[in-house]
Amino acid sequence: MATTSFRPYAVVSLLIIFFIQPSISIYCDEDDCYDLLGVSQNANSSEIKRAYYKLSLKHHPDKNPDPESKKLFVKIANAYEILKDEVTRGQYDYAIEHPEEVFYNTARYYHAYYGHKTDPRAVLVGLLLVLSGIQYLNQWTRYHQAIDMVKRTPAYKNKLKALELERTGAISSKKKGGYKIDKKMQEDISKELELQIKGAEKPSVWGLLGVRFILLPYTLGKLLLWRGCWYWRYKINKTSYSLEDASYLTRRALGASRDSWEYLDESTKKDLIDRRLWVKSNLENYLLEMRKESKRRR
Repeated sequence: MATTSFRPYAVVSLLIIFFIQPSISIYCDEDDCYDLLGVSQNANSSEIKRAYYKLSLKHHPDKNPDPESKKLFVKIANAYEILKDEVTRGQYDYAIEHPEEVFYNTARYYHAYYGHKTDPRAVLVGLLLVLSGIQYLNQWTRYHQAIDMVKRTPAYKNKLKALELERTGAISSKKKGGYKIDKKMQEDISKELELQIKGAEKPSVWGLLGVRFILLPYTLGKLLLWRGCWYWRYKINKTSYSLEDASYLTRRALGASRDSWEYLDESTKKDLIDRRLWVKSNLENYLLEMRKESKRRR
């Protein structure tokens, strides 16, 4: 019974030792930084400095060729770098007094040690690369999943079959199993069928966050130039809207995306543009007509 009751405490003790040790040893490995310099924890900066210079003269590789002395010199130099700075010394003292706060002590150490050495620009570039990679992978996965789903639909299979019949000039038999699609030809023809799936577009490098960030100055410059030309052409010179600009105003008034607008037939586009929906009163009348038409169909 005594052995059984001891085991949980032994496991807990081992875990505590395992986790507590690293939060202190990240500073001077297994040694105590103060002991390496031969000073007490209450020593002031002058005492620490004197102790370091004294030991460095004794163990410097140029003064002492002993390999063990060289290793000790590296430890002494590291201990001095930690204790000479008030911030890192305070963090080390806190780690000694609170060894149970493993993650907090470790985070403070690496932030102090690497934070000032890391170029913020490098961090930004790395972050953009990681986010761009995740973004591209997500788009690629969504696109191919959507393609696989579309290829299973009867509409896609019929379209593929019709295209193959058109290419080969074959005549389909109405009997079951009378006509089979050649797999190799099916793969070749399917590559020609561009599938535009809303919400799962084919991934593009130009849409990645990193690329858009790099091109941001160019994009802003282009936007300002476009705004200036728009203001000069339509506000100052009072020129009539071009077809492209009228289409843009109509899309914006309707809250439609570019893809949705492109899917409309030309007659519908012309009718919407002729209504001049960018004028508030015209848009209100159009929406009222649409609501009435929707009620009538019900």
